[in-house]
Amino acid sequence: MTGKLYVLSGPSGVGKGTLRENALSSKKNLVYSISCTTRKPRNGETDGIEYRFITHEKFEEGIKQNLFLEYAHVHSDYYGTLKQDVINELNSGHNVLLEIDVQGALQVREKIPEAVLIFVAPPSVEVLEKRLRNRNTENEENLKLRLNNAIKELELKDKYDYIIINDDLETASKELNKLIND
Repeated sequence: MTGKLYVLSGPSGVGKGTLRENALSSKKNLVYSISCTTRKPRNGETDGIEYRFITHEKFEEGIKQNLFLEYAHVHSDYYGTLKQDVINELNSGHNVLLEIDVQGALQVREKIPEAVLIFVAPPSVEVLEKRLRNRNTENEENLKLRLNNAIKELELKDKYDYIIINDDLETASKELNKLIND
């Protein structure tokens, strides 16, 4: 039996990570596929837990070798999902959850049309800006870049199977859990 692939995406600061953690803790047959990135770890992040932190050179070599199911260049860094990780989990019958950006999600749709794409949106751009500022992980230049990217990403939300407005975390978590079949 093969598992089902779920793709969770949306702008930075919208709460994808928290929703992902809630789903993983409540779904027995759901596994998270850890993405690779070339960005530096944030405080509290551990290689192999939140991301696989690799060099630009190693990432670009992986692109040449067609190792990625999807990848994107976002906020001046690469992010991507190793194809074999996902295939192995699906073939073992696990449902797989990816937390990736919009570019990557649309690549997954092309390669695995039966994947379920779920977009997490903020109640407004103003709320998103407040969340990003409160997160306190970006300088002003990066914050503006993330907000500009968020506006572009929001324009693509209709390409997803489902949209969850994360206005209330508990409600958004319940919506996500309903969409993911065990």
